[in-house]
Amino acid sequence: MKQSSSVHLDVDVSDVYPWVNDLSRFPVWMPLVHAAVVADGVPDVWTIELRARVGVFARSKRLRMRRTVNTESRVLFERDENDGKVHAAWVLEVLVEKDDPGCVVTMNLSYAGKLWTAGLLDKVLASQIDAGKVGLALVVQRA
Repeated sequence: MKQSSSVHLDVDVSDVYPWVNDLSRFPVWMPLVHAAVVADGVPDVWTIELRARVGVFARSKRLRMRRTVNTESRVLFERDENDGKVHAAWVLEVLVEKDDPGCVVTMNLSYAGKLWTAGLLDKVLASQIDAGKVGLALVVQRA
């Protein structure tokens, strides 16, 4: 499963970067990320809880994510569990490109497992990502 979504924001790249390079800030603007905390005091590693609703039902998934790339134009988070088990890959790539005026933020999410890929959940996941675009626009304009 792969989802990609972009949004144009009328702010500078430097206004967006703090919101997309730290998973602890995602719950403020991305409804899919219910919680995100630094894992065991390790820099660049977070424990996150993803949550999405389908009617009265909710699906949630807890992941340990590591930031593996961190530049002003590209941030990459990859699943990095430390329990010795083999887990499906989750990868979130955030691209922030200067655009005159403002910038374009593109989020590419890929998931190699089966939990979130049951057709309807693909649509729910896509709608959560789209809602995140609105949330990101709101927080960067307020800052």
